[in-house]
Amino acid sequence: MTGLSNTLLVMLGTSLLGAVAALVGSFAVLRRRALVGDLLSHAALPGLCLAFLLLNFRPLAGRLVDSQLRGAGTWQFIGMLAGAFITGLLGVALVTLICRYTRTKEDAAIGIVLSTFFGVGVVLSSVIQNLPTASSKAGLQTYIYGQAAGMTREDVGFITLVAAACLVLVTLLYKEFKVFSFDPGFAQAQGWPTLSLDLTMMGALALVTVVGLPTVGVVLMAAMLIIPGAAARFWSERLDHMLVIAALIGAGAGVGGTLISAGTLEEVLGFDPLAFGHSTRHLPTGPVIVLCGTALFLISMLFAPRRGVVARLWRIVSVRRLIARENLLRSLYELSEPQLPDKPFVTMEQLTADRAWNASEVRKLLRWGANAGFVERSSAGARLTAAGHDRAEEVVRTHRLWELFLILGADIAPDHVDRDADSIEHFLTPELVSRLEAELAAEGRLPAPPGAVPGSPHEMPAANAAPRGEEASRG
Repeated sequence: MTGLSNTLLVMLGTSLLGAVAALVGSFAVLRRRALVGDLLSHAALPGLCLAFLLLNFRPLAGRLVDSQLRGAGTWQFIGMLAGAFITGLLGVALVTLICRYTRTKEDAAIGIVLSTFFGVGVVLSSVIQNLPTASSKAGLQTYIYGQAAGMTREDVGFITLVAAACLVLVTLLYKEFKVFSFDPGFAQAQGWPTLSLDLTMMGALALVTVVGLPTVGVVLMAAMLIIPGAAARFWSERLDHMLVIAALIGAGAGVGGTLISAGTLEEVLGFDPLAFGHSTRHLPTGPVIVLCGTALFLISMLFAPRRGVVARLWRIVSVRRLIARENLLRSLYELSEPQLPDKPFVTMEQLTADRAWNASEVRKLLRWGANAGFVERSSAGARLTAAGHDRAEEVVRTHRLWELFLILGADIAPDHVDRDADSIEHFLTPELVSRLEAELAAEGRLPAPPGAVPGSPHEMPAANAAPRGEEASRG
């Protein structure tokens, strides 16, 4: 029972941390400052080390630290987080100064400050490991690598307080953060305190970062800030929806990582589907949380309904299929157009030559046409049915209207217009086609009765296809 209650406690803390990190980190992702989270987490390391030295070593602390505070768990926790917060903000301030007063770009400045602070932190960490008088070197490792399983009620309460404060901050400044994230130039032009907004946003990011250090550690905290927001971008284009989705992803990663590392998944299912023959019990919770977040990111990237890779590939395949099918109908119509209203059979050789298709592609398209009732097939070839002829007329009419528009309105030569029209005609709406026909007919540029298929512009007399400027000059 004690193990279960501890798991629930850790799960509550990690889910809250994941949600608030995702909420604040989403704004960094939108502002293309995702690396700032990485900067904060790495810049916090020297602060952790300095705070550890100050709180645990009397010769170094001197009279600055009272003996009652040294070794006390609560003060140790608050002191080390304060040290991490100070150096994290110092790192952000240095990046801002470097970008403002030098020619260094932001990404380069972040890389310089991040690596420098982390190098200082590693050196200080090595110094601490080599000092024999340390009372608890393991405490420092908790903040570097994370130890979510050791989370206490006080830790959860502190995370809850920070989460509530960040939620209130985002709610009160939602409009300002929204405009500042998408268009900082507009916010500045409106006279908004953009510098204060930037510092407030970075302060919240730094606060969440240092609070998450005991859970996932210095190295992995950046992932908690970046991954949920990046994953949520695949699901929605609205900021409010994105923030909610990011918070759910962050909380879900916290819950999933806790359950997997605690062995709860194995207990419920009777086996561990992620173990590959080995138990995942007692795996470090922080890294497992990050891996769960990564899994949710991959799912979002692949299967999001509008922006996911699968959906985008499906749209590409669907568009290519639509273009090929409409091109088949247009080819059958144009190849048999000289003999209309008769519908002669068109041979495979004529189709392959007209569209540079291979025989396999033609056979596949003809099978679709036959199944759809648009094409009649025989040993002599294929021809349009009555339904196919009506559909082909619509396709050819749209194509030729767009060709006329490009010739007359865009000054494209008739012998080059077919390729340009072919790339866009499949996406014209019926309303736009009606407008094109009305405009061409009103100017006397449509050499056909309304609703009929215009003649091919390639075969029209030069006077009929002349651009407006040329006709005006002749008049």
